[in-house]
Amino acid sequence: MSASRRRGTTDELGPGEPERDGSDLLAALLDGMDAALCAFDAQGVVTHWNREAERILGWSAAEAVGRHGFAGWAVRSADAAEVEAWLMSAMRATGRQVHEFALLTKDGGRVLVRTQSATVRGPDGKPAGVYSAFSEVHAQIDLERSIALSEALFEDASWGVVLVDADLRPAVVNAHAARALGIGRTAVLGRPLGDLLAQGVEELESALTHVLAEGAPPAPAEMWVSVRTTDGERRRCWRSGFVRLASPLAEEPVPLGVGWLFQDITEAKQAEQEAALLRFRANQLHRAARAAAECEDPMEAAVVHLDFALAGFADHALVDRVAGGPVTDAEGPIRLVRAAETPSGAPGPSLLAGKAGLPVRYKEGHPALQCVERAGCVRAGAGSADPERAREWALARQWPADAVHALCAVLRSRGRTLGVVTFLRSAGRTRFERADAVYGEDVAVRIAAALDLADLLEKTPQPGRGAG
Repeated sequence: MSASRRRGTTDELGPGEPERDGSDLLAALLDGMDAALCAFDAQGVVTHWNREAERILGWSAAEAVGRHGFAGWAVRSADAAEVEAWLMSAMRATGRQVHEFALLTKDGGRVLVRTQSATVRGPDGKPAGVYSAFSEVHAQIDLERSIALSEALFEDASWGVVLVDADLRPAVVNAHAARALGIGRTAVLGRPLGDLLAQGVEELESALTHVLAEGAPPAPAEMWVSVRTTDGERRRCWRSGFVRLASPLAEEPVPLGVGWLFQDITEAKQAEQEAALLRFRANQLHRAARAAAECEDPMEAAVVHLDFALAGFADHALVDRVAGGPVTDAEGPIRLVRAAETPSGAPGPSLLAGKAGLPVRYKEGHPALQCVERAGCVRAGAGSADPERAREWALARQWPADAVHALCAVLRSRGRTLGVVTFLRSAGRTRFERADAVYGEDVAVRIAAALDLADLLEKTPQPGRGAG
C-alpha cells in the first residue's frame, strides 16, 4: 500500500517532479534560524549543522555532519570530554540545559558560546539524541541587556516612557508616564492623545509624525501641555526625546512606532522663567533710573519710568494725582486728577495731561479709589470671557475698551499719598499676579518720587524770579 501511495503521490505532483519527504523543508527551517544549531544522535555523532553554525565557526555542514562529537576539530582535546558530557547530559535531564564553553573555529580561533541543549525523542518516546542551539556569548549578552533595559524602563525608570504605535496611540506605558498622565497604565493604551491632553496635543502629534517619517530629532524638545484630570487641567512642561522603532526582522525598516521618553521639568522651567523675568525687570528699572536722571522736568522723569515699566508688563498705564495735593491719610472722599497716560491709538510714549485739573469721573468703589484709601495695591479683572461684557466693564471704569486686567499701585512719598498708577492688560495677557504687584510697587515708588519733586519745584521760587 505504501508503494501504491508513493506512486500516486508522484503522479499527482506531475511527471518529472521529485517526491517530497519534508527533508528540504527541514533544511530550509534550520538554515533560516538566527541561532546556530547542531544535533547529535544517541552515540554523539553530528546529524545536523545549519548555516549560522557555519558562519560562527567556519565549518560547513559537509565537514561537520558525521563527526563524533566536537573532539579534535571544534573543541580543544583537553576540553572535549567535559564538553561532550555537558551536551549528552541533556538526554537524561528534563528541560533545557544551559552551558558556556569555548569552541574552535576552522581557522584556529576560539569563540566563547552559550548553548541550550535538550533531548530529542524517537517515535517510542525514548531519548534518541540531543539538539544544541548556541550563539556567541557577547551577542547573547547584548540581547539580554536589551531585554533587561526594556524591562527596567517600563518598571523602574524615573522618567516617562511611552511606546506610540504608527496610529499615534499609546501601545505601552511605564508607571511613571501613567502617573504623569493621571490615568492607569492599562487605561492609557489605545486611546487618542487628544483624550489625555487638553493642550499641546497638536505639537506632540506633529513631533511623533516627524519622527516616524524622518527619524529622531538631534536634541530633546521642551513641550508645554495641559493634562486632563478629574480635578481639571494641569499645565506641565515635559522635556521629550523621541526614537523611531523599526522591526529587526524585516529586510527593510518597517516602522513599529515611536519611543517617547519625557521628564517633567515644570518646576525648573517656571523657576527659570521667573529668574529671567526678574532679571529683565531689574534691568528695566535700572535703565529707567538712568534715563530719568537726565530729565530736567520731574514730570518727564515720571513718564520715563512709566514707559520703561510697560515693556512686557502691561498694555496701558494711567497716572492719577490726588486733587488738591498730597494727603497724609485718605479720609473722606478723594478726587483724582489725570496726570499722565499712554496714548489710546498708535503706540508711543506716554503723554502728560494738561493743567486744567478736572477730576476723573471715577465712581465709588473704583479700584483706583480703593487703592488710595488702602494705601496698597489693588488687582481687578473683568471676570468674563464675553468680549462685549468685558468692554462694558472697562468703559464703566473709564479705562480703554480692551482692558480686562488691572493693577493699581499707590503713589506715596515722605509718608503722604500723592495718587495712584494703574496698569492695564488686554485679553491677550494673563491676569496680574502677586509678583506683578511687587514690580508695580517698585515702579510706583519711583514715579511718586518724581511727582513729589515736581510739587516741591512748583512751590519753590526759581532763581532769577524774584517775588514781586
